[in-house]
Amino acid sequence: MRFYLAPLEGITGYIYRNALHDFYGEGIDKYFMPFLAPHTKRSFNAKEKNDILPEHNKGMYTVPQVLTNSAKDFLRIEKDLRAFGYEEININLGCPSGTVVSKGRGAGFLAEPEKLDQFLEEVFTKTEAKISLKTRIGFDEPEEFYRLLEIYNKYPLKELIIHPRVRQELYKGKPHLETFCYAMEHSTNPLCYNGDIVSKESYVNLLAELGNKEVPAVMIGRGVLKNPALISELAEMPGIKAGVGLEKEKLRAFHDRLLADYQSVLSGDKNVLFKMKELWSYLIELFPGAEKEAKAIRKTERLSEYQAVVNRVFMD
Repeated sequence: MRFYLAPLEGITGYIYRNALHDFYGEGIDKYFMPFLAPHTKRSFNAKEKNDILPEHNKGMYTVPQVLTNSAKDFLRIEKDLRAFGYEEININLGCPSGTVVSKGRGAGFLAEPEKLDQFLEEVFTKTEAKISLKTRIGFDEPEEFYRLLEIYNKYPLKELIIHPRVRQELYKGKPHLETFCYAMEHSTNPLCYNGDIVSKESYVNLLAELGNKEVPAVMIGRGVLKNPALISELAEMPGIKAGVGLEKEKLRAFHDRLLADYQSVLSGDKNVLFKMKELWSYLIELFPGAEKEAKAIRKTERLSEYQAVVNRVFMD
C-alpha cells in the first residue's frame, strides 16, 4: 500500500510539507502540491516558484498539480516544471469550486468528455512528462464515469487518482464505492483512492466495503490535517510498513516548527495567524473539550495572545 498527501490549496504548501515530512514523513510516498493555474504572460509568480523550488522540497517525492483545460497552456507549464526537475505532473480534474468549474476547469472539465479526450490526446502526443490524473467520477451523475474511464484507458497514465463523488456532491454524502470498484475491474492504469479517510477506523471500513480488495494507493488530505501522524499510524497496521504514532510532545514540536517557519517568510502577526488558525480548524479535533480554547484561538489578533491560548490547549 502506498500513501499520498493530497493537495489542499493554501494549506499544504512547502512550509507545511517540510514540517510534516520531518516529523511524520514515515510512510508518506508522495506529496502532491496545491494546483498551479498557467499564466498567460509569465511562468510562475513568487509564491508558486517558492513552492516548486527543488531546495524547498528536498528528500520528498513531490508532484506538481496543474489546473487547466488548455493543452497549449499545459504543455507550456509542463516544460517549465521539467526545467525544475519534475518528471511526474498531475492534472486536476476534481476541484469542485464554483469559480474553477465556471471556467470549465477541474471537475468542470468532466462535463465535456469529448473536449477532455481531445485535450488528453494532444497532451500525450506532445508531453515528455509522466502524467497522472486526479478526477471525480462525473459532473452530475456517477454513470458518467463509464465514458470517462473509456477515455482515461486510452492513455498511459502514471496513475489515476479517483475521488468517487460527482462535482455536484462537493464533499457531501457517501462516496460511490461501487464506482471505484468498477474502476478497479476495468481501468488499464494504476489506481489510487481518495476521499473520506480521516482515521484508522475509516480506513479499515473503506477496505471492508471494497471487499478487502487490494488498493494500490490511497491519497489523504483532511485526515492528515486533523492528525499529522495518521499516515504513520496506518503504516503500522499489519501487512504495511512500520511507522510512528501521535505523541503530545511531538505534536507541540511540529506546531512550533510550523509557527517559526511561517514567521520566517510572512510579515506581521495577521498573516501568520491566518495560517495557524486555519491549521487549528483541523487540529482542534485532537483535543476533546477544548471548544473554549478553539474559540479563543479564532479571536486572537496578536501572536502573544495566540501563544498563550495554545499553551493552555497543550497543558490541558
